[in-house]
Amino acid sequence: MPDRRGYRRPPPWWPEGEPFPPPWQGGWGGRRFPRRVGIMFALFVILTFFVGGFVIRLLTGGFQPGERGGGPPAVPVAIVILGIVVVALLVGRLVRRMAAPIGDVMEAAGRVAGGDYGARVRARGPVEVRRLAQSFNQMAGRLEANEQQRRTLLADVTHELRTPLSVIRGTVEGMLDGLYPADSSHLGPVLEETAVMARLLDDLQTLSTAEAGMLRLHREPVEPATLAQDAVAAFAARAATAGVTLDWHAAAGVPELDVDPVRVGEVLANLLANALRHTPAGGSVEVSVEPAGGGARFTVSDTGRGIDPSDLPHVFDRFVKSADSGGVGLGLAIAKSLVEAHGGSITAESRPGGGTTMRFVLPAHHAST
Repeated sequence: MPDRRGYRRPPPWWPEGEPFPPPWQGGWGGRRFPRRVGIMFALFVILTFFVGGFVIRLLTGGFQPGERGGGPPAVPVAIVILGIVVVALLVGRLVRRMAAPIGDVMEAAGRVAGGDYGARVRARGPVEVRRLAQSFNQMAGRLEANEQQRRTLLADVTHELRTPLSVIRGTVEGMLDGLYPADSSHLGPVLEETAVMARLLDDLQTLSTAEAGMLRLHREPVEPATLAQDAVAAFAARAATAGVTLDWHAAAGVPELDVDPVRVGEVLANLLANALRHTPAGGSVEVSVEPAGGGARFTVSDTGRGIDPSDLPHVFDRFVKSADSGGVGLGLAIAKSLVEAHGGSITAESRPGGGTTMRFVLPAHHAST
C-alpha cells in the first residue's frame, strides 16, 4: 500500500538501513510555520494601524485632555516614537531570523541545480526553518549518492562490455584480414560473447525496472515447496558434475504464496548458482522452506568457503563479486530487487570457511494497492 505521500517502495538511491517511508511530519505540526508567519504579519499590520492612527491624532490635536468625549491625556511624542522603534526592531529581528536561513537554502538550492550536489546549509533560525534546512541537506545527500551510483554504474557497464567487444572485434577483423577462417572454431567465441552482452543487458534492464518499481509481476497461487523442488531439479545435473550433494526439504504448514513463480525461480536460481560455484567437491547445498510471519522463508545454505566479513555488507550491490566468480556481479542485486518487488526481504550470513546462508522471506498474500 502506498503511504499518504504516494510512495510505494524505496527508490534506487534510498540509503541502506534508513526506514522507508520517512516519518510523517505533516498534520498540525507542518502548518505551524505558516500560522506563525500569518500571526506575525497580522500583528505587524494591527500595530502599524493603531500606532499610526494614534500618532496622527496626537499630532493633529485629536486628543484634547479635559474635553467631553475627548481621548486620553496627551502622550509625549518621544514615547510614541520609541514604541514605534521598538516594534520595528522586534519585527525586523523576527524577519531576519527567518529570511537569512531561507536565503541560505535558496542559495544552496541554486548550487544543487547547477550540479554541485555537495552543497549543504547550516540549520539555524526557528524550528520550522531548521527542519527545512535538515530536509534540504538530506535531499542533497541522496542526490549526491545517486549521482555517484550513476557514475559507478556507467564505469562498471563500460568495463564489462569492453572484454566481449574486444573479442568480437579482434576475431572479426582477423577474418576480414584473412588471418582466421570463418569456421565454427572462430565464430563460436563471437556468438558466446554476444550472448554475454545480451545477458548483461537483460540483467541491467531487469534490475533497473525492479528498482524503479515498474516490474510487472504475473502473480498466481503457488506452493512454496514446488518452487524449491523445481529449482533443485534444474541444478541437479550441475551439482552431480561438480560432486556436490544437492537436496531440499519443506516444513509442514507453509502457506500458499501469491507470487510470480518465474521471478521467484530466478531468485532461487541465482542463489543456487552462487552456492554451487563456491562449494568444493564433496560439499553440500541445501534448500529449505518453512513458515515465517504468515509467509514463507526460503533458505539456501552451502558448505563452501564463505564470504569475507568485509565483503558481506556489499554482496547485494551491483557488480560486486569475488575474483574467481563467474558472471558480472548482478545476480544477487537482481535477486534482492525481485524479492523486494514481491514485498519480501533477503539477508546473507557467512563466515570464512563456514559456508554461506542466504534467506529470503515472501509474504503469503499480495497487499492490494
